[in-house]
Amino acid sequence: MSTLTAQEQVLREVRQLIANGTLKAGQQVKQDTLSAQLGVSRVPLREALKVLEGEGQVVYHPHRGYFVAELSVSDLVEVYRIRALLEEEALSVAIPQMTDEDVDYISDLADEVRVASSTADVAAISAANRRFHFAMFDCSSMPRLVRIIRTLWDSTDAYRSVYMASSINLEHMNAEHDEMIAALRQRDVARSIQLQAEHRENSVTAVSKVISR
Repeated sequence: MSTLTAQEQVLREVRQLIANGTLKAGQQVKQDTLSAQLGVSRVPLREALKVLEGEGQVVYHPHRGYFVAELSVSDLVEVYRIRALLEEEALSVAIPQMTDEDVDYISDLADEVRVASSTADVAAISAANRRFHFAMFDCSSMPRLVRIIRTLWDSTDAYRSVYMASSINLEHMNAEHDEMIAALRQRDVARSIQLQAEHRENSVTAVSKVISR
């Protein structure tokens, strides 16, 4: 198993700090303080911030430094529209190739999401949810496509955490996952794509109500 580089580890940790709200939208990223907190030099932190800037998670202001990006409904909608195109393609290829064992595994991951949802650990819920969805995408055997989808997911982690902070949203999410599993067992591509689309739209609607207040 490959070991994460210093930059990759810092990137993962800073991304998590943004996702869980430790680094809040609009907050300045004080590199000296954060590098000391993470126990690294400023070099891997600076490289990680450049990656996050490319994802739209932080913005750079000359002479002022990096700031966590403000949550934006228009940004969320744009990313999810792109996701819709790519995820539909991934699922249309993946589902006909799925074995019963694949579907059983995905179902087990849905159970893990439900268990995580019984806690107040948004990070654990988000991680379990990601494993569930990407188990489907990975069945497409198109790693380049899946990498692009993963980048889009990374760029909206902060929004996802807003969604998963609500117990009502979690109930809806788990019910929607159950419907997806049923469609996968039937290898119903059209129904699966429809359910995924509704799943994304429900997330966008719920998060938009919160961040537009």
